[in-house]
Amino acid sequence: MKTALTIAGSDSSGGAGIQADIKTMTMNGVYAMSAITALTAQNTTCVRAISEVRPEFLKQQIDAVFEDIRPDAVKIGMVSNAALVEVIAERLRFYEAENIIVDPVAVATSGSKLSSTEAYEALKRELLPIAALATPNIPEAELLSGMKINNEQDMEAAAKAIVEMFGCNVLVKGGHGMSDANDILHRLNGSHHWFTGKRVNNPNTHGTGCTLSSAIAANMAKGLGLPEAIQRAKDYISGALGAMLCLGHGSGPLDHMFDLKSKFAD
Repeated sequence: MKTALTIAGSDSSGGAGIQADIKTMTMNGVYAMSAITALTAQNTTCVRAISEVRPEFLKQQIDAVFEDIRPDAVKIGMVSNAALVEVIAERLRFYEAENIIVDPVAVATSGSKLSSTEAYEALKRELLPIAALATPNIPEAELLSGMKINNEQDMEAAAKAIVEMFGCNVLVKGGHGMSDANDILHRLNGSHHWFTGKRVNNPNTHGTGCTLSSAIAANMAKGLGLPEAIQRAKDYISGALGAMLCLGHGSGPLDHMFDLKSKFAD
């Protein structure tokens, strides 16, 4: 079985962070491992508290994984301070990690800020240049590119600017005020590709960014090329949202999760 490592914060509600990452990677047929950057007390509506791990402890987690079960892909999510970013970058360079997916998380779906300004600057300086792919949403792409995004032409321009600024492939995700869920992949070779998707009228979108980037990482760990890995990840998350799982105030049945696993784990 192929393997994938998620380096991210913990979400006590289970909908985002490493909990969402591990579920997604498992459903997509890889063995999931984790290195936790922070504990959070959060749910689908707010982040109440964040407790960061020490940089040395994060280093020990990453070393423990790579020394025993080398990941075929690495997904990086919430990293709340610059010292943690620097440890991650140094360790991944040391181990010559492959298929690094960076989800440049700045703000939770609930609107709570998850990363300091210094952490975001370190992410741009240290992690994006070693990434195989960055997966910003619209607000994150605006932060990275310094551009305002109002339409698909702006998405395309911002994606191109991020590639040129940071030297990694980038997938700018639609939604967040856009009329649809179309995403654009802009690659280092200058080519770009649109992935079309329909907006699903589902209020339970907490953790969708974590899920998409983790599914891409799982697919790349299995050896799929970037466009196919992204398309399969979009199909997976569309299926999950389309199943209309009821979250909060009592959960609905989880049968659809096993249907998704049988479809995407191969």
